[in-house]
Amino acid sequence: MEKSQKLLKLIVDIGTEQRQIVAGIGLAYSPESLVGKEIVIVANLEPRTLMGIESNGMLLAAGDREPVLLFPEKEVTPGSTIH
Repeated sequence: MEKSQKLLKLIVDIGTEQRQIVAGIGLAYSPESLVGKEIVIVANLEPRTLMGIESNGMLLAAGDREPVLLFPEKEVTPGSTIH
C-alpha cells in the first residue's frame, strides 16, 4: 500500500470466492514472496477498513519481534477448514 511500509493488500482464494485482506506484514515479507503461497487465514470476521481499504479476513502469524506467517505443511484445497 502506497502510504505504508508495513501494510500489504493481498487477494486470497478461499475456495468459494477471492477475498481482499490487508495485513501488517510488509516489513517481513515482500509482495512477490507471497505470490502462489498457501497461507492460513481467518475468514469469518467482520470487514475492517485500514487506511481506507477494506479487509475481509486476517492472516495467522506468530512471533514476538516480527510476524511469521503460518503455512500448511502439505498442499490443501483453498477454503479448507482449520481443525
